[in-house]
Amino acid sequence: MVGISNIGAEAQKVNSVKAEKDRIEKEAFFCTTKELSRLGLEQIPTQFQSHKHLIYSSPATLAFNSPGAEGFGVKRAGLAVPDSIMLIVAPGCCGRNTSLISSMKEYNDRFYYLMMDETDIVTGRHLKKIPKAVEEICSVCPKKPSVVMICITCVDALLGTDMERVCRKAEEKAGLPVRPCYMYALTREGRKPPMVHVRQSLYSLLEPGHKKGNVVNLLGYFSPLVDDCELYTLLQEAGVKTIHEISRCEDFEEYKKMSEANFNLVLHPEARFAAEDFHDRLKIPYIELRRLYQVDKIASQYRAFGAALGITFDDEEPRKAAEAAVAKFKELHPDASFAVGEWMNGDPFELALALVRYGFHVPEIYGTLSGENFVYMKQLAALSPETKVFSNLEPTMLYYDGTDSEVNLTIGKDAGYYHKNCPNVLWNGERQPYGYAGVRRLFEALAEV
Repeated sequence: MVGISNIGAEAQKVNSVKAEKDRIEKEAFFCTTKELSRLGLEQIPTQFQSHKHLIYSSPATLAFNSPGAEGFGVKRAGLAVPDSIMLIVAPGCCGRNTSLISSMKEYNDRFYYLMMDETDIVTGRHLKKIPKAVEEICSVCPKKPSVVMICITCVDALLGTDMERVCRKAEEKAGLPVRPCYMYALTREGRKPPMVHVRQSLYSLLEPGHKKGNVVNLLGYFSPLVDDCELYTLLQEAGVKTIHEISRCEDFEEYKKMSEANFNLVLHPEARFAAEDFHDRLKIPYIELRRLYQVDKIASQYRAFGAALGITFDDEEPRKAAEAAVAKFKELHPDASFAVGEWMNGDPFELALALVRYGFHVPEIYGTLSGENFVYMKQLAALSPETKVFSNLEPTMLYYDGTDSEVNLTIGKDAGYYHKNCPNVLWNGERQPYGYAGVRRLFEALAEV
């Protein structure tokens, strides 16, 4: 009897352990800001590291759409140069989502396809077709393109294609510049992921020119800053007469004038390599600024920027407008409790920190951790240690249940997906919010939902 009893108890214990394991496996994985801060950058759980996942997802998949079809992926970004066209060299499965872009009126006559078949994939036979394809495309264009961007996929990454060589041959055939765009998802964890490399390609056409002391380039985004961004005014007050953004260049001639800049302003970290190319090839130095939603940090950044230029910016008016928008929203929604996603115009951890510092509650953050944004974790842990950090990369998000969450307002498409019954501000418009104007516009948008 004793033996039977022991066996029964042991079986019950095993079943209990199994049930607990099943329960844990069917819960969305998260870490608190306190836990992440304690672990440190070098010990970030694998659930937050995309290259550790056999199954990879991203915020983009939540809309069942490719970043290339909505927003700026490699293919759309590669056409930022005025009067450019693109030849996409890919199997049908890789090129199909571009059909959505090519249906947009501003792009419908700028996309061309070279379809790869099974033999091409195995032998690399398609590489001999590219120069001829470029020549034929240019011959039928009503206006001579400024450049042909060749977009290639992971197939050529695996084949080890020397795309620079292929582009040189295509240039000889067509008699105009040809540049590569690497749509290599395989390199997203590398030193030069696709969106870094495409920025280099965009500015590689610029030739050394006479420098003008009153010209500056804004690098980083593929669409312009919001028109009322104070950065434009501050630069003009500093004596800058011409501000170039690739997205505002009317034609190729205006684009070429970017080589006349006295310095570059890097507004997105993915443009650093492009800025370094500017410095090495064109002898144009650069200064890097961050997109921030903490008003005091924006002020500090402008002070440092002004000191580098030897001037003092008068930013009192836009700063007060931003602070007033925050105060008005807080008056209307003193109990606002946020879920902050990563599919929006900002860094989710910096924005979450801003909200916490403004006196709001932030129970949840959805984001990908890196050296760029882990710097905010220590402060988040000190001010909001129980905030849960989820990873959109993690397959267990399938089991996310926000029923008992304190969230009553969401920012970002992914946060809105997880909390369908909460008011949501997408905050992913093409015009880029920046500086005080970005803060003001965000809280005005929040006040309206």
